[in-house]
Amino acid sequence: MGLTNSSVGKGATRGGLDINKEEENDKVIALAGNPNVGKSTVFNGLTGMKQHTGNWAGKTVTSAVGRCKCDDGSGYIMVDLPGTYSLMAHSPEEEVARNYICFGEPDATVVVCDATCLERNLNLVLQIMEITDKVIVCINLIDEAKRKKINIDIELISDRLGVPVVGLVARKEKSLCTLVDILDDTFCSYEAKRHFTLRYCEEIERAIEMVEPTIAGKLGGRINSRWVSLRLLEGDEALIRELQDFCGEDILEDKAVTDALSRADEYLRERGLWGEILEESIASTFVREAEMICAGAVVYEERDYGRTDRSIDKALTGKVTGFVAMIALLACIFWLTISGANYVSGVISTALFYVGDLLTELFFMLGAPEWLYGVAILGVYRVLAWVISVMLPPMAIFFPLFTILEDVGYLPRIAYNLDKPFSRCSACGKQALTMCMGFGCNAAGVVGCRIIDSPRERLLAIITNCFVPCNGKFPMLIALITIFFVGTSVGILGSLLSAVLLTLVILIGIALTFFSTWLLSKTILRGVPSSFTLELPPYRRPQVAKVLVRSVLDRTIFVLGRAVVIAAPAGCLIWIMANVTVGDASLLRICADFLDPFARILGLDGVILMAFILGLPANEIVIPIIIMAYMSEGTIIEAGSLMEMKEIFVANGWTWITAGSVILFSLLHSPCTTTLMTVKKETGSLKWTFVTALLPTAIGVVACMIFASVARLFV
Repeated sequence: MGLTNSSVGKGATRGGLDINKEEENDKVIALAGNPNVGKSTVFNGLTGMKQHTGNWAGKTVTSAVGRCKCDDGSGYIMVDLPGTYSLMAHSPEEEVARNYICFGEPDATVVVCDATCLERNLNLVLQIMEITDKVIVCINLIDEAKRKKINIDIELISDRLGVPVVGLVARKEKSLCTLVDILDDTFCSYEAKRHFTLRYCEEIERAIEMVEPTIAGKLGGRINSRWVSLRLLEGDEALIRELQDFCGEDILEDKAVTDALSRADEYLRERGLWGEILEESIASTFVREAEMICAGAVVYEERDYGRTDRSIDKALTGKVTGFVAMIALLACIFWLTISGANYVSGVISTALFYVGDLLTELFFMLGAPEWLYGVAILGVYRVLAWVISVMLPPMAIFFPLFTILEDVGYLPRIAYNLDKPFSRCSACGKQALTMCMGFGCNAAGVVGCRIIDSPRERLLAIITNCFVPCNGKFPMLIALITIFFVGTSVGILGSLLSAVLLTLVILIGIALTFFSTWLLSKTILRGVPSSFTLELPPYRRPQVAKVLVRSVLDRTIFVLGRAVVIAAPAGCLIWIMANVTVGDASLLRICADFLDPFARILGLDGVILMAFILGLPANEIVIPIIIMAYMSEGTIIEAGSLMEMKEIFVANGWTWITAGSVILFSLLHSPCTTTLMTVKKETGSLKWTFVTALLPTAIGVVACMIFASVARLFV
C-alpha cells in the first residue's frame, strides 16, 4: 500500500500531547523502542517530518507527532516517544514513554527493535505488552543483521509473542508500506492471535492475585489491572500520582486496596522479596523470557560477529589513543572545511558582488534617492552578500562531515572518552554528547541537555554549553586564523596549519568547559556526580546521500537563513548609525569612541566591541558589522576575499594581537539571543539565563586582558 505524509498541529490532548485528527477514524499509534534502534527514522519515513536522527542514544528527548495518510484515505497519527530501555520510570525519558503508553490510550503501540540485538530489545517489548495487548513489534535494521550473519525467524517470534511482528529496513519506503499494511490488518483482525502473558515466580504471582481484584473495578478496564497491581507493590510513587490524575481519585484512600497491598507486601517480605530484591526478581523475569523467546528464533552464524567493532573501539576508546583519535578527527574535519571553503567563498563573493553592481546601476537608472541606495545596497545587500559568501561554504562542508561521524556511531565514543573528565568536574558524562551538539548550534545543545537525568548536572551542561563554538563562530575563527596567523597563499600547508590552529582554539573552549563546569560544581551547583549507562552502538555505514541532503537542508540552509534574517536589519541599522550624525560625529563613531578605552584593555577597539554587542542576535553577523562600521568610515567597500578583509582590518589598526583577542572573545562571550531564549525556556529561570550570559563573558574579558598584556611584551 502506498502512503503519503504530513505534519500534525495542535488538537485534543491525549496523554499530555496535543493530537489533531484530520479524520474521525484516524488511529493514534505510539512509536516506542530502545535508544538508537531507528525509531525516529521510522517516524520520519511514515510522517515526512524531519526529526534529526543519529547513531547514538538519546536523540529523541521529547515526543513528536505526525500523520501518515494511506492511499485509501485512512490515516494514522504517529507519536514518536523518547527512546528508553525500560518502563520502570527511573528517568524522564522512561516516565514520558510509560505515561503515554499507559494513560495516553493509543490505539496501538509499535515497538521498534534492533535486529542485531533483538534479545535485549525484547525486554521493553515484554514490559509494554504487560500494559496493552495492542502491540506490534517492528524489527528494524534487518539489513545490518544479515550483514553480520544473524538469521531471525520472524514468524516464530510472532507465534511466541502472540502479536504481529514485521522485519524491515526503515530507510526503505517499501518496508514502511509493509508496516502500514500490518497496521491495517491489526485493526481488522487483531483477536486472531494468542497474546503472550508474562509469568513471574510463584510468590509474586500470589501477591498480584491478592491486590488485583480490589483495583480492577476502579480502573474500569482502561488500564491493565495486573500491571498496575505489580507497580503498586513496587511502590512506584510517580505512577501513583499519574493514576490519581487519570482516575480522578486516589485509589490508595480505599481501605480494601490498602489492606490488600499491606497483606501482599507482608507476604513478599516474609519470603525475602521486597525493595531492590523485588525489582531484581522482576527484571530477571524479563531477561529470562526474552532469552526463551529468542532461543532457536535468532541464530548467529558467527558468534563473534562484533569482533571488528571491538577492535576499532580499542583504538577509539583507549586511554591515550582515544583522545589522540578525537583531536586528529577534529583537525581533519577542520582541514577539509578550510581547504574546501576558501575557493568556493571567492566564487560566491564574486558572483554576489557582481549582482550588487548591477543593482547599483539599477538604482541610479531609476533615480532612487541616495539614502534608499545606502540602506538597501551599501547596508542590507552588502552584509547579506558577505554573510552568504563567507558562511555558506564552511557550513556546507563542516555539517556533512560532522554528521557522517555521528551517523557512523562515533559520538557515543566521544562521550565514553570524556565521561571520566566530566566526572572529575562533578558532572555527568552525557554532557559530552550535548557539547558535541553545541558544535552545530548551542541552542540545540541546550535542548539536548534533557537527556541528563540529574537537574543539577543538566543545569551544569546548559550553562557551559556555549564554551564550544557553534557553527556561527566558525567562519570568523577560520577567516582570522587564516589571514593573520597563516597567510592566504600558502596552499595545502597553509590549510593544514589553519586546521591545527583552529583545533587548538576549540581545545581551549573544551578546556574552559571543564573549568567552568568544575567551578560551578564547587560553588553554586555543588553535588556528587551521577553515573550513567551509555550504549556504544555498532558502527554503521553512513547514509552519505541522506547525510548530504539533510545536512544542507536541515542545518546549513536553516542556520544561514536565520543569519540572513538577522543580518538584513543589522546591515540597515549599522548604515543608519554610520550616516546619522550628532554634531560632527556619527552615532556609530560616538558609540565606538565611548567603548574604545575599555576595548583597548582587551586588545580590541570600540568598533569591535560594539559589533559583539550588536551581534548578540546571532554570532554570524559580528564580522559583517565590523566591516560595515569600517566601511562607513570611507575604507574599502567590497570585502569578498580574505585578502580584502585583511586590508580592511589592517587599515583600521588591526595587528596579530587584535586578531588573537577577537578570536578569544569570539570563543568566550555571551551566547546568541536564540540560545539565551532556549536557556530561559529549559530552566524556567531568569537567574540561570543571566548566569549563562555573564559567565563566558566574564571569563572572556579576563582571558583577553591577560592575552593582550602578555602579547604586548613581545612586540
